[in-house]
Amino acid sequence: MTSCAVEANCDGLVGPTHSYAGMAFGNLASAKNAGEVSNPREAALEGLAKMEAVAALGLPQFVLPPHERPFVPLLRACGFGGSDADVLERAWAEAPEIAANACSASAMWAANAATVTPSSDSGDGRVHFTPANLLTNLHRSLEAEQTTRALRSLFPDEGRFVVHPPLPAQGTFADEGAANHVRLHGGGEGVELFVYGRAAGDPPTGGFPARQTREAVEAVARRHGSRRPVFARQSRKAVDAGAFHNDVVCVGAREALLHHEAAFADTAATHAAIRAAAGGLFEPVFLEITEAELPLADAVASYLFNSQLLAPPGEDRLVLLAPAETGETARAAAVAEWLASSNGPIGRVQYVDVRQSMRNGGGPACLRLRVVLTAQELAATNLAQRLTLELAARLRDWIGRRYRDRLSVADLADPALLRESRTALDELTRLLWLGADFYPFQRA
Repeated sequence: MTSCAVEANCDGLVGPTHSYAGMAFGNLASAKNAGEVSNPREAALEGLAKMEAVAALGLPQFVLPPHERPFVPLLRACGFGGSDADVLERAWAEAPEIAANACSASAMWAANAATVTPSSDSGDGRVHFTPANLLTNLHRSLEAEQTTRALRSLFPDEGRFVVHPPLPAQGTFADEGAANHVRLHGGGEGVELFVYGRAAGDPPTGGFPARQTREAVEAVARRHGSRRPVFARQSRKAVDAGAFHNDVVCVGAREALLHHEAAFADTAATHAAIRAAAGGLFEPVFLEITEAELPLADAVASYLFNSQLLAPPGEDRLVLLAPAETGETARAAAVAEWLASSNGPIGRVQYVDVRQSMRNGGGPACLRLRVVLTAQELAATNLAQRLTLELAARLRDWIGRRYRDRLSVADLADPALLRESRTALDELTRLLWLGADFYPFQRA
């Protein structure tokens, strides 16, 4: 990686069907707020404001479009026929749990969209993407095909970018994307930390399922030609506490890895493996927060570790972009302020309000996919998706016109919502230069 490479952020734009259906077992916030009334308009505007905050720091910020929801192809595959409105009505009457899955706006959490290896760290000098198959949950398993299309639209130059197909959709290769991946570096070639919760053959243990398999992260590292991979197991304690992805208890940027002491099954071995992989390149800085400093329950509730660690151009120290809930949780706020005042790698804390997402268990880091790009690679992206003041204004107007400000789970069965969502997404494809056949309903 040359000195002009930067870490771009690609955020999932919250979709018109954002709701609290409580479908993600092991996600405590999702379960707690199941059945509550959501505000899709507010959720989308919160996410857009966070993107603007990142762009204001001087970092490239891109917009990933929502997926088509309700997803009628799933319901047709389950045997429901007739017009699209008929299919939706029958599904909600006869199989409401499946219908709810078909309506989920979960693609907003772009940290699960893919795992990304920068060109400096890959075997062939190109940026590699593997879209996550997300097969552990039905509603998320619907995303892989459209995510692949979206990434190929944003990164179209095959001479610089490789968007692989997802791993086989089978339990051995359960893959949850970059929510279990951290890259550390000292300004050049980096170390990739791949975290998994279980091996494919492990018997079920604990209260909540570990979603990511070792086989999946190893396969991703191989196909990307990752030069300095480190594989680490997430602790069972963290999973059972509600850390369904490692980014609930761990975040990293540049040389710094910030994590809870319960993040890894063997912390000492993980640190040693990272140091060994980084040998000759840079010296990693480990910021380990103990249980005494921040109980694991508070870490999960506040999402301190689901903050974004950002490296603004021209600044020597990192910015911790934390959810408002971190600042409202006394012990988490104390840790955040200590990090910023301790003369370590983090220079300041900035809070953002993404409460609509947080109520479903997704903080600032869940909403973004990080992609390290050189100046040449940045120029080869679909620049219509790069956030500018003009695009932000157009998106804000579009959200205001096309999104509801109140949505109950029962409202998802409304055929009018299907029409509204498609009208909104059809307009968005023109705003972002995605083409007239980007969504399944457009191709039909």
